Formats: sequence, C-alpha cells, structure tokens
Amino acid sequence: MARLFNCQPSEIIFTSGGTESDNLALRGAAWTAKANGRGAHLITTPVEHSAVGKTVDQLACVMGFEATILPVDASGMVDVEDFAAAIRADTTVASIMYANNEVGTINPLPALAAQARERGVLFHTDAVQAAGQLTLDVSALGVDMLSISAHKFYGPKGVGALYVRAGIELVPSQSGGSHEEGRRAGTSNTAGIVGMAAALEIAYAERETRIAHYRAMRDALIDGILVRVPGAYLTGHAEQRLPSHASFVFEGVEANRLLMHLDIKGIAASSASACKTGNPEPSGVLLVMGYTPELASSGLRLSVGKDTTADDVAYAVDVIAESVAKLQRVP
Repeated sequence: MARLFNCQPSEIIFTSGGTESDNLALRGAAWTAKANGRGAHLITTPVEHSAVGKTVDQLACVMGFEATILPVDASGMVDVEDFAAAIRADTTVASIMYANNEVGTINPLPALAAQARERGVLFHTDAVQAAGQLTLDVSALGVDMLSISAHKFYGPKGVGALYVRAGIELVPSQSGGSHEEGRRAGTSNTAGIVGMAAALEIAYAERETRIAHYRAMRDALIDGILVRVPGAYLTGHAEQRLPSHASFVFEGVEANRLLMHLDIKGIAASSASACKTGNPEPSGVLLVMGYTPELASSGLRLSVGKDTTADDVAYAVDVIAESVAKLQRVP
C-alpha cells in the first residue's frame, strides 16, 4: 500500500473503514493543534460525506472549534480562490473530498493542497470514492492526510486506512493499547488489512483497463438516460467526474418511489448518498449546488463496475425510462 501511496509504511494507519479514518484525521489533528495553541479554525465544504460533515459539526458545536463551510459551484466543485480566501491565521485543518460520493465531481486537490501547504494548514481529503480509480500518490496530490475504505475497490468491508504525513501528531480518537504506534488503539483486523492491500494492488495493476471499461459503460448509461428520459438532467461535472459514476435528477419524480420501481426490476441504485437511502428529505448536496427542493428530491445515483456489461446498461436505461414515465404520469 505504501508503494501505491508513494509514502513510507509508517505513514499508514489501519482503521475499520473510511468513517473512522475521517474521524481520526479531523479530530486527531484538530485536537492536537488546539492543545498546542495553534488555533481552532477548520475549513470544509457542504458536500462532504457525513463522516466529515458531522465530525466538523461536532467539533464546532461541542468542542469549541469554529468552522468555515465553503460554497461549491453548480457541479459541486470547490473554487481554489474561495478556499485560499477562507484561510485565516488561526486555521489549522482543512478537509475537502477528492471525489464526491453523490454526484461524482472530482476536486482540484493539488491546487487546493498547495494553498494549504503555503499557509501552514494541514490538508485532509476523503478519498473513499476515488480509491481504485484515481491516483493515490500523496506526493503528487500534496495532501497531508488521506482516507480510504477497502470495499470501494472490491476489498472486504470493515477495513480502511488513513495516510498521515510523517511529523503530524494526532490525538487518538479512541484510547487503549499502543497499536498503530499509539495512533489507533484496538486489535488490527489482519485478514481485512491483507485483503484490502491485495484488492488495492489488483485495482491499480488493472487500472487502465478498468477505467476504459468504466468510462464506456458510464457514458452509455448517461447518454441513454438523457436521450430516453424527458426531464432528466445529469448532476455533477460533465467531465471532471469519477469514471464509474452517473447521477441524475428527474422532473416530476420522487427518488424513493423510483428506487422501489428499480429494485423490483433488479437494479441496485441509491438516492443521494448510499448511506442516506430511504431518507425522504431532499439531498443537501444537490440543494447547495442550486437545485430546487423538488429536483433535489429526485436525485438518482448509479455506478458501473468491472463486471458491468453493455446489456446491463441497456436494461437499466430501459427500466429507468419506463419507471420515470410511469411516475411522471402519477400526481
């Protein structure tokens, strides 16, 4: 894993998944900075996964920190100049996701991280969605901390990792034994860790082939839905998006009703974040991107994988077109 991260093995902490990695990075770095009198100001975005968003909320509401929530554009992307302008003398940690889990938009990490490094701010990124598809070279990205979760690249569930650049001190989120050089207490999930490393190695050995396949399937899915479904709109950046990711909103459709139709037909999909499926509230990500509450309540997230076929995509397009047409006729 260190070879793929282009880092030292000692800079990798094994965790139970992306959520724990995000929590450890943010709390650990923020607590350390505050304890050392370096400041208590954090920067993040309104489109982060809740593992980051709720952690920042807790730090601000319960633990005496102050947070700046950066705006995003209509594609869900952070502007580098907005980020630079938000950095203050007391800013200690910034967390901006690599690629968005709901709309697939990829942020300009090297440029963002360079601004943070220039001002002495630790830069963390949630790379859970990006791992297996985008580079994890932490030197090229310029990040100080980076979180991944194994199941996003065909590894086992319940295991993840956090890269922490050498020299960065973290107050552990959980106390106990001296595992992971005292940074993360608890018995290591050795089988899961080995499975994660093997899956990551395979993913990057096959990356070019997989990416080409993902893009072909994703583009066919996007083109098919936009052509076949009246009132369908692609969400997220048209080009700077994950190769495997497609997301839409539909006029006159409520997402959870659409999901039920798709589920009956054997299509696995989600509205908003996969962690929020079943929540009737409009997607907060789509709302801050400028969508109306009605459209934000219709968000559909689809992804393709290494085993997805052209027939799978054609079937999904047919079912989505039929289902949306039915739902649009029902008041």
